[in-house]
Amino acid sequence: MAKKDAPPRWDRKMQQRLARGEAAALGELYDRFASLVHGLAHRVLGDEHAADGITRDVFAHVWEHPETYDPKQGPLRSWVAALTHRLAVQRLRATETAALTRAGEGSAEELERKVRHASVAARADYIVQSMPTPLRAALELAYFQRRDYRQAAADLSITEDEARRRLRLGLQLLSTAHDTGAPGAPPGYGGAA
Repeated sequence: MAKKDAPPRWDRKMQQRLARGEAAALGELYDRFASLVHGLAHRVLGDEHAADGITRDVFAHVWEHPETYDPKQGPLRSWVAALTHRLAVQRLRATETAALTRAGEGSAEELERKVRHASVAARADYIVQSMPTPLRAALELAYFQRRDYRQAAADLSITEDEARRRLRLGLQLLSTAHDTGAPGAPPGYGGAA
């Protein structure tokens, strides 16, 4: 059996366990995805407390409505990320709209610009976290350590052509963060929804 078949099978079994009300399944799901959920929520909202609330809301929704996940639509990880994004953007819009109303300052355009910026940043984070380790390692060397492809190749013990390929693929994946229907983004994870 191919290794890439394992996550969808795990996803289906997890959904079935959640539908049966297995609390251990929720704990396992939380252990696997809590850092992803919290990180995406924090990226959108920029607030630790609000990200904690979104994390609770996401796992509460998954627990109460496991049937809303369709394994045929994609991995559970992507569904959880899309749910996180949607709830975080809803919270951002609600809090920012309330702040604009109280202060009487700002505009709907500024709010939408902020939401779009937060959405792109969250999609970029998701793409980097989901990226295969070799691509992520090459990008981290180039970005954080300011290595060019030759230095990255030496650091990773790969050929220069392979380093260029990894950097190019990684950057192509990251460039999809701006796209509303980005292939690197989870299903339903486009736009500012």
